[in-house]
Amino acid sequence: MSSSSGPLTEELQCSICLDVFTDPVSTPCGHNFCKSCLNKCWDNSQTCSCPYCKEAFSQRPDLKINTTLRELVGHCKKKTPEKKPEVLCDICEERKLKALKSCVVCQSSYCETHLERHLRVTALKKHKLMDPVSNLEDYICQIHERPLELFCRDDQTCVCLMCHVTDHKNHKTVPLEEEEFTMKTYYVQQMIQERIEKIQDIKHSAEVRKVKLIEELEQEISELKMRNTELERLSHTKDHLHLLQIYSSLCSPRNSRNCPEISMKTHVSLETLRRALTQLQRTLDEKLTKTELKRMQQYAVDVTLDPDTAHPDLILSDDEKQVRLGSIRQNLPDNPERFDICIYVLGKNGFSSGRFYFEVQVKGNTEWDLGLVRESINRKGKIKLRPSDGYWIVGLRNGYKYGAFAGPSVSLCVRMKPQRVGVFVDYEKGLVSFYDVESSSHIYSFTGQSFTDKLYPILSPALKNKGQDSAPLIITSVNYNK
Repeated sequence: MSSSSGPLTEELQCSICLDVFTDPVSTPCGHNFCKSCLNKCWDNSQTCSCPYCKEAFSQRPDLKINTTLRELVGHCKKKTPEKKPEVLCDICEERKLKALKSCVVCQSSYCETHLERHLRVTALKKHKLMDPVSNLEDYICQIHERPLELFCRDDQTCVCLMCHVTDHKNHKTVPLEEEEFTMKTYYVQQMIQERIEKIQDIKHSAEVRKVKLIEELEQEISELKMRNTELERLSHTKDHLHLLQIYSSLCSPRNSRNCPEISMKTHVSLETLRRALTQLQRTLDEKLTKTELKRMQQYAVDVTLDPDTAHPDLILSDDEKQVRLGSIRQNLPDNPERFDICIYVLGKNGFSSGRFYFEVQVKGNTEWDLGLVRESINRKGKIKLRPSDGYWIVGLRNGYKYGAFAGPSVSLCVRMKPQRVGVFVDYEKGLVSFYDVESSSHIYSFTGQSFTDKLYPILSPALKNKGQDSAPLIITSVNYNK
C-alpha cells in the first residue's frame, strides 16, 4: 500500500497502482480502478478484461467517472491530509536527526548541531538557507547548477546569477525576496479591486443575469481568501520559490463563464455586498501588512544606545536599552559626538548596507521621536529634522499628534495609539518604514532616498514631565511568533 494513502481503507485504493483512486472508473463486473491505470492496462493488451477478476469483455467498455466514489475519496483525503515527509540531516552518520535547515548552495540538509558551522564560519554565512526540503534540486538551475536566487519579470521565471548575465542579460531581474514582496503588496489587492469594480459595473446594468455574476465574483473572492491564507503560511518560511508559484497561479486568467438568462423576482442588496467587499479588502490589507511585518522582522538587529552621544538631560539604563529624561542635567564631557541642545541619543552601531529592523517601546510617552540619521549629521546647536539634512524620523506631540518630519512635516493618522514601533530599513532601495507592531499596521515610509553614509538609530523621549517617573523609550527584543 502506498504511504500516501494514510489510513484509508483498501476499498478506496486502485488494485493496479496500489494508491488512492484518481478519477475512479467502474468495469461492467463492478470493480474499480484509476481511469489512467485501466486505460494503460488495456492499451498494452490485445483483449479487454478486468485486471482483478479477469472477466473478459467482448468490446472495450466506455469508461465513465464514478462520481460517488470520487467524492468519497476526496472527502477522506480532506479528513486525512497527506503529511509531508520528514527531512533528515545528511551529515548524521548513525541515528539521523531531523533537519533544521537546508542549504541550497551545499545541496544538503542539516540538524541543529551540523548547522552550527553555517552560522559561525564567515564564508558559509553567505550560503542560502531555507526551511528543510527533500527536493533541493528544484532550487538549483538545471543549466548552470547554481541556486535560483533571482526572478526574471520579463519571462516570469526563476533564474540563477549565471542566467542573469547570459540568457537574461538585458531582462528585468530582481531577488526572489523582492518579487515576493512586490506581489504581496500588489497582485492580491489588484485582483480584489478588479472584482469590486466589476460589481460596481453590475449596479448600472439592467440585465437579469447580474445575480449569477455576483455569485461567481463572491466565489472568486472566497477562493482568493483561501489563497491568501496559504500565502501567509508560506511567508513564515523562506520558500520564496513556491511562494512565487502560488502568486503566478493567482495571476492566471480564469476561464470565462457564460451566465444563463434567469428570471429575477427579488432585488439583491448591492449596497450590502459593497460593504462586505470593502470590509474584505480591509481585512486582506491587514493580513498582508501583518505578513509583510513578519518578513521584515527576520532582519532584526541588536541595537544598544551610545552614551557618548546622549544629551546631558538623558538617562540611559545600565544595559543601554532604555532612555528617559532626567530631572537634572548631568555633568558630562562635551565630546564631538554628543548632542548639546537637541535631546537625542544615537545607537552604538551603524549600518551601511542591506536590510535591518528594530523595535522601540513608546508606551507611556506623550512625546517622542525615533528613526534613523546619517553618521555625518551635526550634533551641535539647533538642527532641522528632514531627510535632506540626514534625518528620517517620525514622532508624537501633545499625546495625540503624530507626524513624519519629511520636510515639510506630514500629519499621520493612526488607527490606535502605538505602544511599540518597528523600524525597517532597506539601504540599497532607499527605504525607511515605520510600523505599529501591536496592530501590525503601517505608519509611514520614506521612499526613494539615497543613502551614502552609515545610518544610526536615533531616539528622544518626552520633553515634558521631567523626573524619575517619566516613561522611558525601550529598545525591545523582537517577538517573531506574534
